[in-house]
Amino acid sequence: MEHIDSVVSKRFEVRSGRLCKFCQELDPRFAERHAFDQMVGANGRNSASAHLTENGYIRHRMLELNQLVTRRPVTAA
Repeated sequence: MEHIDSVVSKRFEVRSGRLCKFCQELDPRFAERHAFDQMVGANGRNSASAHLTENGYIRHRMLELNQLVTRRPVTAA
């Protein structure tokens, strides 16, 4: 690797990230995801847009939508 420019090699590194707590708690198949699909940026929140991959984003949004659909309707008092 000594012949590869350091700027080029850094494109392939993930500097910081962490597991998405939201997905980890709500997705029963979370452990089966690819590692990058589980991760959000370290500075980001546990939001869909913070995911590092498109698949992670989509799965996160699906969990959010599922929560909306299964939530009890608010009754007017």
